[in-house]
Parts: sequence; structure tokens; C-alpha cells
Amino acid sequence: MRKDFGSKTWLYPMPVLIVAAYDEQGVPNAMNAAWGGIYTDNTIGICIAEEHKTTQNILATKAFTVSVATVDQLSACDYLGLVSGDKVPDKLQRAGLHPIHSQHVNAPIIEELPMALECEMISYDLESNHLVGRIVNISADDSILTDGKIDIAKLRPITYDSVSHRYHVVGEAVGNAFADGKLYMK
Repeated sequence: MRKDFGSKTWLYPMPVLIVAAYDEQGVPNAMNAAWGGIYTDNTIGICIAEEHKTTQNILATKAFTVSVATVDQLSACDYLGLVSGDKVPDKLQRAGLHPIHSQHVNAPIIEELPMALECEMISYDLESNHLVGRIVNISADDSILTDGKIDIAKLRPITYDSVSHRYHVVGEAVGNAFADGKLYMK
């Protein structure tokens, strides 16, 4: 038997994304966003409301970064979703996070978050609050690399459970993509 819940924002896993941008004076801001992911081969789509300081910064500068929130920075990443950059302009510093300038787009990378997508804005739809950005570069700290590739076990990304309002760490490997299903090919 199944139980119906109606229309909800429930999907697993839900990435915890930290979106960062400079304002027109070069002041960095960042926010926690859970509704986003890869849109096409080289683009990302994120649902973020127009009234957010970070959204306003992106609309002004046409550039942003998206970092993957990690277990090691869980509290700081959660804090970025609790306070507005309009009310707490130094929220990155309060969270102990250090923005550094991307070498590929006019947007900040958060030094403590070891993986970032560096993006140029393609579009923003005011009705749906849907931001689309072209991924110009993905940068990763050496600390999360194994054999020159990003190692998810070292990254330790978190996912958001919108049912229980909890964070979970992305865990163990349980199979091999594009391989395990071959047992059904005859």
C-alpha cells in the first residue's frame, strides 16, 4: 500500500548549494539554496527568489558561484540560509568563511567549501524565480581529490531532507553506474 502526500517539495537527494555573488561595489554575499541542480550539459538551474540579496547581486553582476555544502561546514552553511545579507552584511565573516575571487567569473569562491561551480548568468525568470547559469569552470581543492578526480568520500557533501528538515551526509558507494544494470542485457 502507498500513501499520497499531494504536491510537495520532496525529492531525494536534495543538494545543499551555497550560491555566492558580489554586489556592484564588490562586496560578497552568499545564501543557502536547496532547490537546484544540473540543468543541461554545461548549465545549472536554481530556484531562488528575487528578493534575496544574492539574487540581486547576480542580476547586477551576471556572475555567481555554487559551492557544495559539506559536513565540515554544516553549521556555517545553515547559517547562510538563516540570515539575510541585507540585514547582516558581514554574514560570511560571522560564519568564519572567507571569500576569494574566482579566476574565471566575477564572483566569490568560499575558501572553506572545497568544490565550486563558477557560473555566468544566462537567464532569470521573475515568475518562476528560476536562475540558469552557464558553468564556466569547476574548481576543487586538492584535499578532496583522489587520482586527480573529485572524491565524494573526501568531499562529504550534505543533502537536505525537506520532510524532516534535517541534513544528511551523502554516503557509501553501493554500485557502479553504467555497469550494474548490464545483468539485464541479453
